[in-house]
Amino acid sequence: MTKFSDLKLDPKVLKAIAETGYETPTPIQAQAIPPALEGRDVLGIAQTGTGKTASFTLPLITRLTRGRARARMPRSLVLAPTRELAAQVAENFDAYAKHTRLTKALLIGGVSFGEQDKLIDRGVDVLIATPGRLLDHFERGKLLLTGVEVMVVDEADRMLDMGFIPDIERIFSLTPFTRQTLFFSATMAPEIERITNQFLASAVKVEVARQSTTSETIEQALIEFTPSRRDRAFAEKRALLRALIDREGEALKNAIIFCNRKIDVDAVAKSLKKHGYDAAPIHGDLDQSVRTRTLEGFRDGTLRFLIASDVAARGLDIPAVSHVFNFDVPSHAEDYVHRIGRTGRAGREGKAMTLSAPSDEKYLTAIEHMLQTTLPRGTAPGAGPNTGSDTGSKQPQTAREPSRESRERGKAAPRQQTVPEPAASAQQPKPKPQQAQPQPELAPEAARNASGDRNIGRGRDNRRGRNDRDREQVVGMGDHVPDFLLRAFRA
Repeated sequence: MTKFSDLKLDPKVLKAIAETGYETPTPIQAQAIPPALEGRDVLGIAQTGTGKTASFTLPLITRLTRGRARARMPRSLVLAPTRELAAQVAENFDAYAKHTRLTKALLIGGVSFGEQDKLIDRGVDVLIATPGRLLDHFERGKLLLTGVEVMVVDEADRMLDMGFIPDIERIFSLTPFTRQTLFFSATMAPEIERITNQFLASAVKVEVARQSTTSETIEQALIEFTPSRRDRAFAEKRALLRALIDREGEALKNAIIFCNRKIDVDAVAKSLKKHGYDAAPIHGDLDQSVRTRTLEGFRDGTLRFLIASDVAARGLDIPAVSHVFNFDVPSHAEDYVHRIGRTGRAGREGKAMTLSAPSDEKYLTAIEHMLQTTLPRGTAPGAGPNTGSDTGSKQPQTAREPSRESRERGKAAPRQQTVPEPAASAQQPKPKPQQAQPQPELAPEAARNASGDRNIGRGRDNRRGRNDRDREQVVGMGDHVPDFLLRAFRA
């Protein structure tokens, strides 16, 4: 079995690895580190949680132990799609480079430009950044990328999902052609393949088997429910989530609750806090200081429930998570494995529950097709034949339906009584529009009286107090004639 000591890493790096308690590299590390140490480009295909961060951090530190950084010209560049993942890379660098004199800078949004400028001005060996903030510094003239020796792109498929590919292409064009590139992605979409063909030279492809199976230490359950009404689906789903949390009792130490949309992350967090649960949201629209405090609170146990989106929680390494709740069935099948993989780590037991409505059928089918198995079905709290929400929504529904139907019948009854009366009377006035043509044959007085009676019925001229006898009947203008047509003008 391969050990880290067999990978020709720097002795100072090996000492740091030993202090962290690791001895044996993961498959992606064992395959990616040797070519990376040789200076070759590496294309790594592996899911999150397989140890990709160390597979590029360890050879990067070893290669940079010789040399010195210059002001505003970092020697290496690591690109990450989210602030949390960039911060996690920075933590790994600190852990493995603590016995060296290498310096780093973390460029992410939500942090003051001034503090980041000071670090860049001193010169850094490793620059860890998100694409947007990196280009902001470059456009301000505070950063030069012509001294980059090694460039790392982590979670390239997530970069594609977030629309960062144009930024990645621009950053590549700003770095030297002679750089070494370490490129990591969970999947190989056509756009990702195009970039690798364009910017990687004779790359060594390292592919770890796709993580399409879940850990045996994770107990899975699919909770199917049918909302009583479409407009109450979200509220009943939140009630079901609370009931599941209460049913777990003391076995639930902490939990990550995943939602597909950021707006739902906020709504679920607000609902849980309203009902007395210790919960906080984390997603891309929050300030970095808030996101950092939230993660620290969840790691140290002061926060029990972390409500997250896939982008914000991508790559987070929090080992002691007892439960994962999929409030929404993930729209991408691979994300299901990624989500529930937040629990049951390092040999610990974990539990993952997924809430599924009838509208989630196509997503559920894709997940089961990828796993090549059927997800175990669970039962909702207090659910016998009712698999709806914990509030027993289907029982009130049966009580509401008759009342709604009776209201509709009550509204329909007056219409059935009133319809025949106008219908009968309408049969007599119907010929009147056809007989309106011979009206000029009536006596002028009778015609004016008939016109006046109709106008009085409308109430318009009566309110104005005008006398219809002063008007002349104008044929073809209807019952009402505009006033300006009735005025006489002198020549």
